[in-house]
Amino acid sequence: MPKLTFLPHDVICPDGAEIEADRGESILNAALRNSIAIEHACEKSCACTTCHVVVRQGFDSLTEAEENEEDYLDKAWGLEPESRLSCQALVAEDDLTIEIPRYTINMVSEEH
Repeated sequence: MPKLTFLPHDVICPDGAEIEADRGESILNAALRNSIAIEHACEKSCACTTCHVVVRQGFDSLTEAEENEEDYLDKAWGLEPESRLSCQALVAEDDLTIEIPRYTINMVSEEH
């Protein structure tokens, strides 16, 4: 099983996390299954940017983003070349190192 390493995030996972994911599983689903509460305002339908992540290692193992995802990524806060929407990025065989950006386009979450 591929290993996903989440870098520390002040709110979501202050100590970082290392989890396992199934091949073909989205980064978001693997994170949620392991109590890493990445925001996903559109309920995983590729209709917002709140689940934006930056894949620091293993990016090239992911399938290319589809046009709809690319369009939404253009609106993401802190966009980088290795940015993906975690609801759309499917884990392949390689391990990934993932950074959850400090902010999302939703500056205020309903839970805060």
